[in-house]
Amino acid sequence: MGVIAKFISRDRAYLGTCALFFLASAAGTAYLCKSMSGGMEMPGGWTMSMAWMRMPRQSWLGPAAMFIAMWVVLMVAMMLPSLVPTLFNYSRLLQREERVNSGALAALAGGTYFLAWAVVGVGAYAVGTLVTTAEMRSVSIASHVPLATAVVLVLAGCFQLTGWKKRLLARCRDEQACGPQVKAGVGGAWRQGIRRGIDCTLCCAGYMTVLLVTGVMNSVVMAILAIAIATERIASFPQHTARITGVLLILTGAFMIAGVLRA
Repeated sequence: MGVIAKFISRDRAYLGTCALFFLASAAGTAYLCKSMSGGMEMPGGWTMSMAWMRMPRQSWLGPAAMFIAMWVVLMVAMMLPSLVPTLFNYSRLLQREERVNSGALAALAGGTYFLAWAVVGVGAYAVGTLVTTAEMRSVSIASHVPLATAVVLVLAGCFQLTGWKKRLLARCRDEQACGPQVKAGVGGAWRQGIRRGIDCTLCCAGYMTVLLVTGVMNSVVMAILAIAIATERIASFPQHTARITGVLLILTGAFMIAGVLRA
């Protein structure tokens, strides 16, 4: 009974810590969305997000660091709900090992998971700044952004319907990834988090592309995508969720294309 009580105490501490991190990231996300809700009106009737802007004569280092920090906060808020069951399972398996701090190792795995997302943020910022610089310098490019955004939504929807998405989603939901062969120790936790992070970033490529092209600080889009991602990871009908979101993205993009062409 003492061992069982110890496990329950650890589980409560783990779940409580995850809840605190989620609430803090959600509050940070809400603050960022509110403080960066404005933007610059561009040719074609769209608004460039403040996330891609920098002050005149300002170096790229400061804005890049700010974007990556912001990106990590957003990813914690969006991805933590779907990550909690995986880390919980990993922590429970580690508890079986003697002289192992399961909580610290699970935290390390979570940290390296979000490190993978930070790397994605670096790539997103590099591509985003190149694209926005081109938009700022060319009226023609800027005026075609609404059409390009619609096309990206259609492509993201098509990705949701592919066999590649199906395989990636199966890997993200694979409980055997935290099975008996899991290795305790810092190296094992590091590999666990990185592997999960890579699988997740690839699986969510369509969703993240949608987030970037529709406005990285759009709280409504973030909430919808977070629900879709969590449903894919946790619910018993992941493929149906992927197909439904894929069809909805294709239809949304198609309506947007029709609207742009009529204008």
